[in-house]
Amino acid sequence: MTKKVIISILGGAGMMGQGIIRDLLSDRTIIEIAELRMFDSDRKRMAALRAELDDARLTAHDLDVSDPRALARALAGSDVCINSVPTLAGHQMAIFEAALGAGVDYVDLGGLGTYTVKQLQWQERFRQAGVVAVLGVGADPGMSNVICRAVADELDEVDSINLYWAATLTGPENPVLVPPYSVSTVLAEYAHPCLQFLDGRHVECAPQTGVETIDLPEPWGRCEFMYSIHSEQLTVPLADGIREKGIKEFTWKLHLPHREHEAWVGLVKAGFGDYDRTVEVNGVAVRPLDVLNAVIQRNIAENQDRIPSQQSHEIHFAIGRGRVGGKPATARCQVIVRPNAMYAGYVDAATSMNASIAVQLMLSEPRRPGVYAPEAYFNATSYFREAEKRHFDITMTRQIA
Repeated sequence: MTKKVIISILGGAGMMGQGIIRDLLSDRTIIEIAELRMFDSDRKRMAALRAELDDARLTAHDLDVSDPRALARALAGSDVCINSVPTLAGHQMAIFEAALGAGVDYVDLGGLGTYTVKQLQWQERFRQAGVVAVLGVGADPGMSNVICRAVADELDEVDSINLYWAATLTGPENPVLVPPYSVSTVLAEYAHPCLQFLDGRHVECAPQTGVETIDLPEPWGRCEFMYSIHSEQLTVPLADGIREKGIKEFTWKLHLPHREHEAWVGLVKAGFGDYDRTVEVNGVAVRPLDVLNAVIQRNIAENQDRIPSQQSHEIHFAIGRGRVGGKPATARCQVIVRPNAMYAGYVDAATSMNASIAVQLMLSEPRRPGVYAPEAYFNATSYFREAEKRHFDITMTRQIA
């Protein structure tokens, strides 16, 4: 692509937004960027990031995302809108619709399934308008969807694909609870029912069910996985090139580090899973989520000196079972993200970098207007080539009986 592009990133001063910006402005990029417009309501964090990166292409702009006119102005003239505003802030569909209205291509970091299903119903509107939208382009969802595509491509017939994500921390135990991502997302994963694709149909499963123990290499070791609310199971088994292969089962399962897992289970037991329904405290109606967020952030700020140096290790893998040439076959695609000096400054390098990869591939390859999940839009080979530049360790194996 020879054209220099203009990118608008909404929620750009947030944890994920800052990481996406870092990667887009790195020497790994395969596109020419004329301007990267960062929109947020936090002027202090925007100013700090601009000062740190010291790149003239990065500009900062105030934005009240709840103001439709301000939202339209933010997108005007852009080639793509990156929506990194937290899903549960409630603006997902408004930003999605604004991108269509502005004729601007769109990506987001996922909608916990609920919004993703709604957005996919806009396929024809986006196609007719000549606009591309790819939904859930982080690590999970995002790279995880592409992993599933790679597995399905290895099989002539698909009976099942089971997708897993596990994180672990090495180093001294942390006496302070530091959420791996937004508190609302973690609570939703632990407290809300989820849909899994079982026996050829979507079935609602209770939270923290589907428990499965798998032995993984160190430093993960023996991991206990559970069903969790996510979007991959709502899109992958219905995708072109996968659905036709006869898939009857698709599941997504989560494993967080043991101590952190216990903390979130305890919070759900205490009632924080119902985080949006207000409670009355001294005559004031408050959301449990707001209280929990405030307490966690205060605790982190006041105990910075007690937070030890830890290193995060992630493993993402999908196992597909089916047939090749009529013979039983198993395909496995695995991505390991180990600590690396490249990830300094990132809160969640895997999510941010994968979002950046998705945007760059969208802008550098032929466009296909419409609304897509990642497994329906990206080619696994070109995607993994970019992932490997970021030191993601990718392996693909297939066994035929």
